[in-house]
Formats: sequence, C-alpha cells, structure tokens
Amino acid sequence: SIIHPAILRTQAVSVTKRNTTPSLSQLPMVQLTATPASALADEPVHIRVTGLRPLQMVTLMASLKDEKGNVFWSRAFYKANEVGELDLMQTPAFGGDYVGVHPMGLFWSLKPKKAFQRLLKKDVMNSPFWITLNLYDSVCFEDVITDQVMASQVVQRWFSGPGLQRVQIREGRVRGALFLPPGEGPFPGVIDLFGGRGGLVEFRASLLAARGFAVLALAYFAYEDLPSDLLEIDLEYFEEAANLLLAHPKVQTPGIGVISVSKGAEIGLAMACFLKQVVATIWINGTNAIFEFPLRYKDMVITPIPTFVERMQLDISGAMRLRHYKGDPWDELNQQSVLPIEKALGSILFIVGENDECMNSKEYAEQALHQLRSHGRNNGRMLLYPGAGHLIEPPYSPLCYASPNKNFSLPLLWGGDPAAHAAAQEHSWGEILKFFRQHLTQTRSKL
Repeated sequence: SIIHPAILRTQAVSVTKRNTTPSLSQLPMVQLTATPASALADEPVHIRVTGLRPLQMVTLMASLKDEKGNVFWSRAFYKANEVGELDLMQTPAFGGDYVGVHPMGLFWSLKPKKAFQRLLKKDVMNSPFWITLNLYDSVCFEDVITDQVMASQVVQRWFSGPGLQRVQIREGRVRGALFLPPGEGPFPGVIDLFGGRGGLVEFRASLLAARGFAVLALAYFAYEDLPSDLLEIDLEYFEEAANLLLAHPKVQTPGIGVISVSKGAEIGLAMACFLKQVVATIWINGTNAIFEFPLRYKDMVITPIPTFVERMQLDISGAMRLRHYKGDPWDELNQQSVLPIEKALGSILFIVGENDECMNSKEYAEQALHQLRSHGRNNGRMLLYPGAGHLIEPPYSPLCYASPNKNFSLPLLWGGDPAAHAAAQEHSWGEILKFFRQHLTQTRSKL
C-alpha cells in the first residue's frame, strides 16, 4: 500500500549485522537512518549512521529506477567520527560523486547508468520515486559491489501530497492537467510551461500545488490531439488556457502567474507582454525574442530571428551545444523579433544559469532588463547562478547534463556543474515560492 508523505513522517531506521571487530565491550549495531522516510521531493532528508568503528571509512550509495526501468545512482566516501557516527548535515564527503558537506548530495548527484538519460517523474499522483540508500565498509569504486551491505534504507520521494487533486483538462483547444491543493480555495493560479521536448510534464506543477497553488501543467504540442510538431506559437491558445484557469471556481482572480523554462520561457515572456491575465512571470533560461517559429496573436505576427546550424558545437561527451546557434536579438536586423517587454504589466523574475550550454540566457535576460529600464520600468529582476546549467528544476533533482531531443539527431547539451547546479535549484525554488506568494496571493490565510 502507498503511504503519502504527510501521513508517514516517521524516521526510517535500518538495523543490520553487528560490527564483528574485537572489542573489550559490546559494540552497538550499525544503524542507517533517513528522516523523513517519506516526504515531498522538494523536502530535505537527514541521513545519519551510528554504530561504526571510530574513524571507519565507508561508502554511502543511493540508487533508484525510474518508471522506464532506467537506473540512476550515486556514491560518496565518508569517515566516521571518534564515536563511530556520521551525520551528513555536518560530516564532509572525502570523495565519490561530490566532496564536502552536502546533506542532500546523494540525491542531487544521482546520474544515469545509461548515458544521456533525464530523470523525469511521469506518474506524479500514485507512486513516489523509491531511493535505496546502502552503506558499505571501506571505499568502493566498483560498478557492481560484491561487499556485504552493512545497512540499507529506502526513502520515498513524492510529487503530490494528501488531498491534492489532478484534473485532466480537455476543454476547447486546451490540453493539460490541473492540480488543485486540498481545501476550498480560492488559490493563486499558475500556468506551467516546459520547452522543446513537447508533451505534458507534470512534476513541477504538482509540487507547486502541494505548496498551495492551483497549477495548470499546459501541453502545447506533441500531446493527444495537439500538433505533433511545433510550427508556430499561437498566443491565443495560451490566452484560452489563462481564461480557463481564471474561470475555475477554486482559482483567485483577477490575474495568474506563469512559470516557464527554455522554449516555454520564450512563450511565457510573450504572455507577460501581451496577455493582461498574466501578472507574475518566472522565466528560467529562455530568450527575450522570438526564435525558430513565428508567433501569432490576433492580427499580429512576429517573425523569428534566424538560427545558424554552422555555429553548433560538439561537446566531448558527444552532445550538441546550441549556446551560439541563435542570432543576436540586439542585431539591428532582428529588432522586429524582440518581445516588447516594456508592455508587460506584471512582475518578471529571470532565473539564469551561467553555465547554460543550450542558450545564451544570461545575455537574453540582461537585454530584457536593459529594455525595461530604458522605458522607465522596474518590474523585472534577475537571479544569476554561477555554475548552474539550463535545466534548473525543483531542489534535489539530479543535474541533467545532456539528453536526447526529438528535433536533433544528437543529444542536446544543457550544461552545469552538479554542486553549483544543486545550490541554484535549492535557492531558486524558495525564491519562486516567495515571488508567486508576493504577487499572486490576496489572502495569505488561504495558503
């Protein structure tokens, strides 16, 4: 049976074999604890080990299988203190997938056994990710560890909480999934947009709903009866989605927020510019202009800035770097494609990873902020994260350095240093929640 995180807030304890090293006194059993054993995926887990020999070197390993059976794993090497204990809140890792004090390092350093896989939760309502934590004596480098496990523990990482509802949306042209928090509401409304992968991605929307927002995860191509390929951006589709969300009895009026990444952030910024319903926009590593496909809204058409395939580069991993592939919005020839951000009535938060290898997102955000200032506007600000890559996701999500994309024959390079990227995800998630609460919440008692 499945136990939801708010129901089970107990400490997971694994007790295994006795330490057999001779001693004058009876040694305690080795215990590995992880608290809470079941929690939302954006909550930290406190990992401790007791009952080790003083200063004993050990390997802690984490592993999980996604819904397709792909294996992700991580490991780090630790030394017990003088009383045979480890506390990942305080104890540094000496080596492995990270170095130093990182309480959640085993989670954010998970990497795929098969190259270029991205960890994505599909079924956000009915099952968690099950992460197995194993403790081994000494330092273990082998892919397959034959040593006996000293202690083991399983942690559940959920993407929805008790009472949260998922409503499939097929109204008019709009396709997606609406996540509603428990309670009567009304709740602040948010539209969640992902990028060029297409389809419907729900894990961020469900986590935001668990934090008190009514969130529409919106598909816009390659899903159900929507177009299989993105050939143009029809802004009226996104306006229809905004009106649908605002018309829901559990959604606060008069305005909604948008959270968006990559191609979705280009669309999210266009929504901020042209749709009066949008009062708060989060733009994660996107553009400030229209690229690849035209944008249409009523009788307006914005033509895209050219792209240059000869500027694509190949990374040592074999993935393709698109950072320099797009034309420059500040080029005089491209001015007609730049979004009129000065028309945006609401607040805009630009979240930028400086090691984004897919887009020159820092430059695009700086151009957008300069454009706002030159029109006397101060409704935008930027969070700049050194070492973070393109796919900035909720906290403790593993870095996806590169992964396949249906539009290219080679995997796309997203970039990022694992530890710096993890720090960016943890900090930015707190800022995202604060931003939406500040700009969307009318009555704080509702959250």
